[in-house]
Amino acid sequence: MIDGKFILGCLVFLSCAGLGWGQDAKTSSYAPVVQHEEFSISRSRMIAEKPAVMKRQLDLLQSRYDLRDDPLPDVTMTRGKPIQQGIRVKLNSGTSWDQLAALTPEEIRTNNLFPPGFLPLPHPNQPQGGMVFPHAEIEEIKKQEGRDLTRFDLDFDLPDQFLPEFPPAIFLTTHSDLGDVSQGKLVTSDNFFEMFNGILNPKQIEGLRLLVTPFPQQQFNDTTDRRSAKPSRGVACFDCHANGHTNGATHLSGDTRPQENRHRIDTPSLRGLYIQRLFGSQRALKSVEDFTEFEQRGAYFDGDPVLATQKGVNILEHGSQVQFMAEFEELLDFPPAPKLDIFGKLNPTKATAEELRGQNVFFGKGQCFVCHEPPYYTDNSMHNLQTERFFKTQTINGLIAGADGPIKTFSLRGIKDSPPYLHDGRLLTLEDTVEYFNLILGTRLSADEKTELVAFLRVL
Repeated sequence: MIDGKFILGCLVFLSCAGLGWGQDAKTSSYAPVVQHEEFSISRSRMIAEKPAVMKRQLDLLQSRYDLRDDPLPDVTMTRGKPIQQGIRVKLNSGTSWDQLAALTPEEIRTNNLFPPGFLPLPHPNQPQGGMVFPHAEIEEIKKQEGRDLTRFDLDFDLPDQFLPEFPPAIFLTTHSDLGDVSQGKLVTSDNFFEMFNGILNPKQIEGLRLLVTPFPQQQFNDTTDRRSAKPSRGVACFDCHANGHTNGATHLSGDTRPQENRHRIDTPSLRGLYIQRLFGSQRALKSVEDFTEFEQRGAYFDGDPVLATQKGVNILEHGSQVQFMAEFEELLDFPPAPKLDIFGKLNPTKATAEELRGQNVFFGKGQCFVCHEPPYYTDNSMHNLQTERFFKTQTINGLIAGADGPIKTFSLRGIKDSPPYLHDGRLLTLEDTVEYFNLILGTRLSADEKTELVAFLRVL
């Protein structure tokens, strides 16, 4: 007869090895399923570790960026939040942007001159990963629903001035006559019906209900390996995509393993979803319906369906629920751009001379139009910038910073409303973004051309 303790030992071993039959747990594609530490002990340990974890991340941000609050005097986001100005990525001592742009990728790589702020940005706690929400979102959800999105092991890292305005405006393709229908509120399960009854059809209202309904997620659920103090109802789609836009919430991509290779994700806006043909910054899913099912079945659980089963995966019915969610999402429109004509170009009678010169840079020397085609300023394709040409693979706060691989072309319409930039949020301002692509693409723009290009981007 087989001893019961032997069987239990085997189960523990397989769990720790990720069901990999002796494979080292550190290199397994699977996370441990059975927890061997009591929740109270895990929580106390992580709370004690949190100050050091956050100091390490904030020190990194301070070393990379100029984080002062310095908004533009006359330009705001759609609902009035000031936009931060200027290049915030710090250069290595003794180097200018023009000097850097004159070097080859090989010279920059050999001499370690690639600006640290251009390197991949790690998660606030890369070894732990998971969804992390800005303070404003946490407080508003707590106020409206009594649901707490606070994590006891870490906090959101980027300062509020570099995030989208909160709550963001909502524009609908079916009701351009109404303008911003958000009423200045964050849409939640507490208010969605009163806000949209009479504006949406019954299918769209049901789709919106599902988008604001919390479902179990890796860090917010009822199990003992959660990262919320109390058992949680979970996370809603619009907890990250606030009002169908974005609040800057971050996560780790579920596409690769081990943990140190997983890329940080900056939540993209859902505005203009109706013109998109690829979904997921690196996944290239072919429909928003596919993406919705992928999120609920896997991405909510760090890409691990084994854990999803344990925590309470939400299987949506494709013929109704998934379709209803998609139908609402595809009503979300870009904010108005009064200086653009029907072809997505500047109306010369409305634009300034600087903006018109910036448009010429965009469609000329800057080469931006090659990927960002008007009127929506995307080619709905994937591109590999091969940024690894400029730096040596290195580990940054637990992240192995190497090749990014193919990244989808995001639309630039309404781009001033969507900081920070790039798929992982490593670029805090549009000026940073212009400097980044000037270096990566080798376009050699002058200082005036960069300023003009940023002016054009702000009116898209």
